[in-house]
Amino acid sequence: MRINSRMYIPVPFPPPEDDYTVLIGDWYRVGFGKLEKRLNKGRSLGRPAGVLINGKPGKHNPKASAGLEETEFVMKPEMTYRFRICNVGVKNTLNFRIQGHTMNLVEIDGSHVVENDYESLDVHVGQCYSVLVKGDKKPGNYYMVASTRFTKYYLYATAILKYTNADKKALPSPTLPPTPKGWLWSRNQWDSFRWNLTASAARPNPQGSYHYGTINITRTIVLRNTVEKVNGKTRTALNGKSFTFPNDSTPLKLSEYYGIADKEFKYNAIPDKPLPKSAKIPVTIEPIVVNVTFRDFVEIILENPEKSLQSYHLNGYSFFPVGMGCGKWSPEKRKGYNNLDAVSRHTIQVYQGSWTAILVTFDNCGMWNMRSDILERSYLGQELYFSVLSDARSLRDEYSLPERVEKNLCGKVVGLPTPPPYT
Repeated sequence: MRINSRMYIPVPFPPPEDDYTVLIGDWYRVGFGKLEKRLNKGRSLGRPAGVLINGKPGKHNPKASAGLEETEFVMKPEMTYRFRICNVGVKNTLNFRIQGHTMNLVEIDGSHVVENDYESLDVHVGQCYSVLVKGDKKPGNYYMVASTRFTKYYLYATAILKYTNADKKALPSPTLPPTPKGWLWSRNQWDSFRWNLTASAARPNPQGSYHYGTINITRTIVLRNTVEKVNGKTRTALNGKSFTFPNDSTPLKLSEYYGIADKEFKYNAIPDKPLPKSAKIPVTIEPIVVNVTFRDFVEIILENPEKSLQSYHLNGYSFFPVGMGCGKWSPEKRKGYNNLDAVSRHTIQVYQGSWTAILVTFDNCGMWNMRSDILERSYLGQELYFSVLSDARSLRDEYSLPERVEKNLCGKVVGLPTPPPYT
């Protein structure tokens, strides 16, 4: 994801010589259709075939096809370059590093951060980081590496960082920088990320002018992910509910806009807290729509009792991940929250056997999806929607349905009279 500041808003670092996009991710040899069939049969996606950097595995990788060229990035000596690194894969956290170079972290998911130097970064599925790298090393060619984390298997891809004054035939050192070990290293790295309170972002006022830590929490929602068997097939769930769309394929927002939501789904079918195991309530598969009061400040706790890492994304909003911890969350954990400079972002990880707490102001009307960024988890039901409505029906809060959409309706809203526009 590439987010550029508006012309009149200052960026808290000098303009780089150039700006590169680095898309890293795991990949499978089969297409989405075959992966879908595998999931529909109750099977996992399994181990990916490899890792790519901008669509290429790299010659250094033994899985690379013969003759496949490596992704290359050119650097002038003593000049600074910006690299925007995004994990566009479907399953695995990847660690990214550059042979012999440190990376100065400047931005996460569109927020400017306090600048720190890192030898490598754990980039979870769906997350994006911007770093500055200076060409201050001995002229030569250097490997860039993206490799899997938290897996029994080790997959990686390489690209090449080339100095313009280097010998064109010179090869990078075959010794790749090592991958960090364990999840605690990754957790400690997350702890080091801090919001730059004095920098501007979307508006000229400083990011730190929004004092989220002083706002009263109006609602707490605890979501616990699980893997379940329903009719002999694997499903993923949140608080015992596994998401699916209505059978007639009517989009949730259209049902709400046309006033037939009660015929399509039930609001708040999911409890705000996971039920105890002793309740022995079977998992249900249904649309999950949580009704949230407009402009409420909500605390969402993401609990992950499993042995695999989770990664979440919330559409339409940025939130503040204020805390992480092991085991189950409890209210006294709020004492350890970062209520000053947590990084405003729209993706966050939840480590194995751990919880993550996020704070969000629901001030953007609409129907917004919160899902696992790990493909097989969201496909099998680990997602929900937040419905945020304003009683005012004002254009200040939400736009009317575009005319082009009215001409291409689907599901049960076809043929219904158009609701009055917002004013």
